[in-house]
Amino acid sequence: MALHNTYDARLFHQETAAGAGAQLLLLALLGTAIGMGPAGWLTGVAFALATWAVLNRALRRSQPRSFGPANRVTLGRSILVGAVTALVADSFESSPPITLFVGLTAVALILDGVDGKVARRTGTASALGARFDMEVDAFLILVLSVYVSMSLGPWVLAIGLMRYAFVAAARVLPWLNGELPPSMARKTVAAFQGILLLVAASGLFPYAVTLGAVTLALGSLAWSFGRDVRWLWTVRGSEQPVPSEDRPREQIRHMANAR
Repeated sequence: MALHNTYDARLFHQETAAGAGAQLLLLALLGTAIGMGPAGWLTGVAFALATWAVLNRALRRSQPRSFGPANRVTLGRSILVGAVTALVADSFESSPPITLFVGLTAVALILDGVDGKVARRTGTASALGARFDMEVDAFLILVLSVYVSMSLGPWVLAIGLMRYAFVAAARVLPWLNGELPPSMARKTVAAFQGILLLVAASGLFPYAVTLGAVTLALGSLAWSFGRDVRWLWTVRGSEQPVPSEDRPREQIRHMANAR
């Protein structure tokens, strides 16, 4: 009965509104400190509004009992990712302060290892939290690949686009929606993408080191995706494919462990 439903939309709207407000405040601070141009402002505001809308929609669909501490950590990471996104958009007009750029990105990457631990320790791991974490990670990698591509070439974009290409392919090839077994190699490759791209983006290393780091990132990611695709091709037909929209719920054990 509705009376026993513990989902209170107002409480979740307060959480997401606070996140959007914090994002706008951080953008204002950045704008004041570095004189961010229109491209950075528009991109940052668009990111804040998109995050607010998509997260509210996901919360309405899943109707969790509480937002949870782990999701607050992930929301904090998304705020940092929004700031990095604004800086990258602004970099088409003027280079961002490298210390600020590296600092924001490094904190976002470090916190990637926090939200999962918080979820497990508090018993609040969920499909929504795992998907939220995964999307924030994927978007940060995409943004970093855009920034690095401006100095190394468009081929770097393959790093950020590979995950989205896989998701798109799964919509027309149902066997790609199969369940993958847990893999430490997959987790390791995913974790190192952001680190290697940040090394390249920092501009602190010789060109050869930067090129080697990005090449290693792309090569390891292609190997990881290729291995997973081969596994899914091998086991295709042995289990019922999971629809794309239900896949996060079906894979909660694996995604929660990967947080």
